[in-house]
Amino acid sequence: MAGRARVDDAPERLVRAAIGLLAEQGPSAVKARSVASASGLSTMVVYSHFGGIPELMGAVADHGFKELGRAFAQVPVTEDPVADLFAMALTCRRLARENPHLYDLMFGLSTRATYRPLTDAHLRLSGHSPAFREAHAHVAAACARLVHSGRVEQEEPGVMAAQLWSMVHGYITLELAEHFVEFDDAVVQVLLPMGVNFCVGLGDKRERAEASHEAGVRLYDSIVQGR
Repeated sequence: MAGRARVDDAPERLVRAAIGLLAEQGPSAVKARSVASASGLSTMVVYSHFGGIPELMGAVADHGFKELGRAFAQVPVTEDPVADLFAMALTCRRLARENPHLYDLMFGLSTRATYRPLTDAHLRLSGHSPAFREAHAHVAAACARLVHSGRVEQEEPGVMAAQLWSMVHGYITLELAEHFVEFDDAVVQVLLPMGVNFCVGLGDKRERAEASHEAGVRLYDSIVQGR
């Protein structure tokens, strides 16, 4: 039975080993031999379960999106969808900062330069995996609540979610690349007012948008303190 458990949990062990290598040493450390060693398995197990490192990295990215989805699910659904959305933005930023290389992998910022290119089929799937869709659904649902609240002009929630997703991940990418080092607090000075401006551009009142974003900070802080 012990031997069977060892085989059955091999994919998860390999994925977690790759995530650990990404966090500690970066993408250049993720090789079949190093992943096998870190997981306590043989190199052959990497190939038998995934076919190769690019396929393993696809599973690692899916794992990252599952973690993101679970983190989004911990954000309470309140009567203020803007606060909920900003709490999710801060949640995503936290996960990105905890493992920047995993974040890069999830959003295609390292794979083209580091790993053997994936096939066209994998590239087409990369932004539409079930794990990605489940995580993104939390954002889309909050955007739908915002539209139904009447605070903003009628907008297709899916389009709004894509715009917000682009804004937040653009900020995170630049912050991780240290483009905001001149700011004492880039969240307060850049991300928060950008979110306010986004909502105002959709028709929300500035005072209400500002109050909601401040509420989102408090909501996020309560989540972090409860971890």
